Amino acid sequence: MRRGTARALLLPLLAAVVLTGCSSGDKKATSGLPTVAGGYGSKPTFTFPGKTPPAALESKVLRKGTGKPVAKGDLLVADYLGQVWQGSVFDNSYDRKAPAGFVIGAGKVIAGWDDVLVGVNAGSRVLMTIPPAKGYGASGNEQAGIKGTDTLVFVVDVVASYGKAAVGDVKAVAQKASTPGVTVRGALGAAPTVAVAKGAKAPAKPAVTVLAKGTGAPVGAGLLVVQYVATRYNGAAAGSTFTDGVPAGVTVTDGASGTPFDLTRGVPLGSRVLLQLPAAQGQPGVAVVVDLVAQPKTAAAAG
Repeated sequence: MRRGTARALLLPLLAAVVLTGCSSGDKKATSGLPTVAGGYGSKPTFTFPGKTPPAALESKVLRKGTGKPVAKGDLLVADYLGQVWQGSVFDNSYDRKAPAGFVIGAGKVIAGWDDVLVGVNAGSRVLMTIPPAKGYGASGNEQAGIKGTDTLVFVVDVVASYGKAAVGDVKAVAQKASTPGVTVRGALGAAPTVAVAKGAKAPAKPAVTVLAKGTGAPVGAGLLVVQYVATRYNGAAAGSTFTDGVPAGVTVTDGASGTPFDLTRGVPLGSRVLLQLPAAQGQPGVAVVVDLVAQPKTAAAAG
């Protein structure tokens, strides 16, 4: 989870929170860890050994996966549950039935997550206790009901991770598409250029155009991993995952008024699309070229 919120979205992105687990050579004592009921992919419950939590960061790999290790700076995709020691659950992804995506090892989440989860294999279940200094500090997180003195307990089921090399389908088939006022150039698998003609007007309502059609499953509701380049209708750059060096995890909803990425529902994974978004909140409209990289399963579905 992000340092400042219990649950957030990046465009909107989900945000959440290098020690290896005890079972794989952890040098830290783990006698103070709670016990966990439930296996990988299931919503966990904790039994605490006492009222006093460990003073230091502790972690344990409850199940070691065999997938790719998470690298520093990756987009980590995981299911998770967070609870205050001997207190309430303040957030979990299991009830939402969709994994979350976090940039890990780059100071984008609380320090305890960065310290523990870099290097963990996909398919692993990790338990950790996080003291305030490695969590939200003395200020806590009022929105989540976390006080500055609270120790946090997490179970994280690592599903997958995506680095800067994760791209759409380089063999996606170019489509005959008309995009008046917007010119898109560049090879599939690399950062495109998006130019908006001077005087071009943003659409009155959001629109999607498939520029190149992939062969993956159709996009549905849930977390979607994308690469994108965005340009405003005044010609100003509006962000790029290619520049950031890490894909984004965005939300696709079932509703008609969710996120701009709802427009991608039904488009095959691997495709490159153009999203044209109207002006909003005093800002010009935006033309966004999006490569649909992947739609990870929940930990329960991934097994």
